[in-house]
Amino acid sequence: MKYAKILILAAFAGLMIYGSMGLPDRADPDNRMHQERSITDTVVAGSYFIREAYNDANTPNMVTVVLGDYRSIDTFGEQVVVFAAGLICLLILRKFRPV
Repeated sequence: MKYAKILILAAFAGLMIYGSMGLPDRADPDNRMHQERSITDTVVAGSYFIREAYNDANTPNMVTVVLGDYRSIDTFGEQVVVFAAGLICLLILRKFRPV
């Protein structure tokens, strides 16, 4: 059983390494993620966020602007899901004491 676990982990590690071989170099300036326009010739949203984060929200922290302003509904939804999961765990794990 121990060797089966090691073999499965080695196979998974090999699969992950093989899958990462096709990724572009992160330092490549010609990489598509560094371009101002997408394949469909539209403006990339990340470029707008970087340029206009301070002007839109007057907040110097760009991460706060993206999470709090641009993606506020999505972030609120994630917080509701985490709160609900915590509440469910609390209700399941509480101890019942008979009276």
